[in-house]
Formats: sequence, structure tokens, C-alpha cells
Amino acid sequence: MSEIGGEEKRGWFGRLKAGLSRSAGQLGSSIGALFTKRKLDQDALDELEETLIQADLGITTAGKIVAAIAKDRFEKDITAEEIRAALAESVADLLRPVEQPLAFDAALPGPQVILVVGVNGVGKTTTIGKIASRLRDEGKSVMLAAGDTFRAAAVEQLKIWGERTGAPVLSRETGADAAGLAYDALAEARAKQIDVLLVDTAGRLHNKADLMAELAKIVRVMKKLDPAAPHNVLLVLDATTGQNALNQVATFREICAVTGLVVTKLDGTARGGVLVAIADKFGLPVHFVGVGEQAADLQPFAAEAFARALAGLEQPPAA
Repeated sequence: MSEIGGEEKRGWFGRLKAGLSRSAGQLGSSIGALFTKRKLDQDALDELEETLIQADLGITTAGKIVAAIAKDRFEKDITAEEIRAALAESVADLLRPVEQPLAFDAALPGPQVILVVGVNGVGKTTTIGKIASRLRDEGKSVMLAAGDTFRAAAVEQLKIWGERTGAPVLSRETGADAAGLAYDALAEARAKQIDVLLVDTAGRLHNKADLMAELAKIVRVMKKLDPAAPHNVLLVLDATTGQNALNQVATFREICAVTGLVVTKLDGTARGGVLVAIADKFGLPVHFVGVGEQAADLQPFAAEAFARALAGLEQPPAA
């Protein structure tokens, strides 16, 4: 089994750090104001915890991080730089268990089916295109299924990515049955011996039971052709939604057995810390993070790099 992803491209940490600059700036300015020639006493810890909560790390996760920072430093003099380093270390420790590349199993009898889900506007279609681009660069054959049959714009966007990546796109008329399209796409991908089938879906409002039931139907229908399909269910989350992303994970995981996460739009928010809260609460693999519109702006998740960028520190030392 190989990994979909591989080495980080040169310069990725710089883009990641730039993308997280708003999140890091908010944290850094607060930490700088708190720790100017100060002991790490209980008042300081309480203020630090509040700062982390405001940065969308969540109450429970913030408490864990503060406890870890205080363990060997309580009542000792500490600088803002030392706090940032300790923060990065604690965050990295929480994130390492979810740093798992998306794996590709060459031994599968048919295509590896990756179902991409999420609410409206999180960037599912763009994420599919970027993953397809990575896969094609690695020499894998890819097919795209335009399962968002209610939005003509989504179909057109996927077709554009198909042209860019040389991947065929299966689509139907507006309003067509998405489950039927997914079934047809899997049948065609099997017939053509495609390596990976990426299935787009409409933006599902996480509090709409009927729409979520339709998503569950897509899964059931594909299993008629391949009981193991979909092999991956990727939930795309928009970092700008902050703590609401936690609700989305809980809901989608119940409906369609989410296997991994992609976190997008980290470059447009000061709420990048929500990724830490999600990882701590759910423990789901985080396969990719996105900080821009270009294909190269979606990269495999790296715990230490993310933690250091969030804390406003420089690139982690080479192993």
C-alpha cells in the first residue's frame, strides 16, 4: 500500500505559515502581551487558556495544552518565545496521531473509491480537483464523478479540473439522481480499470435529515457493485467556520462513516486552531490541509509543521 501524497514540496512550510499568519498573529500578540517578564503562575495559565479558547482550540483542548505547558514550568520565569515553543510542542503532540497520509491500495480488485462530502461552500469540488492533480502526477489513472447534480456550476467546475488533470468526468443533467450517477461512475471506472474514482457530492446542510439520507443512499447504492465502496470518505471542512466544524464532523461521521478529513481555507481565517480541537476530540486522520486556490496549496498534513506555523515559529528542523 502506497501513500497518496509523498514529500512536501519545497516552500510548502512558507505557504503554510503565511496561510496561518492570521491565526498565529492573534495568538502571538496575545501571548506577547501576557508574558513580558512574568512567572507562569495560575493567573498567567488562566489567561493563556482563555487566549487558546479564543483562538478556537476549544475548552477541553486548551485545558490539555495549558496543563502540558505548566507541567515543568509552573511558577518559573518564562518568556513569550518560550511559551510559543512550548505551545508548538504541545500542539504537535496532540496532532501527531492524526497525521496520516491518504493511502492507496494497489491490490484492490477495482478502483479505489473516494467519496468527498461536506456542507455548502467548503471547497469540495476544488479539493477533488487538487487531489486528482496529485494522483495524476503520481502516475495513477483517475475518474471524477460530478455527484453535485443540483448545481450546474459545480459540474462545470469539476469538468474544468478534469481537463486540467486529464481525468474523465462522468456527469448527468441537472437534478439527476446522485446515487444513480455514483453507481454508473463506479461501473464505468471498473470497466476501464481506473485506479481511483473521486466522487463529488452536493453541499449537505448538516442539520437537514433528508439531505443526509440522500448521501447515505449514495453509499448504499455503490455497495451493490462493491461491498467495500467507498474505500475512503473524506469530509472537507472550512476552517473559517470555527467551532461549528466540530458539529459537522459529528453529524457526517454518523451518516457516512467518515474515514478522514481535509481542512481548507486556513489562509482566510484566524480560526486555524479549530483543527487542533477537531483532532483532539475525534482522532480522525487529517489527510490534507489547504491554504490557497492553486493545486500546490493543498498538501499532506504534517503535525509539527502545522503546530509551529500556528505558533508563529520557523520551519521545524530536518529529521
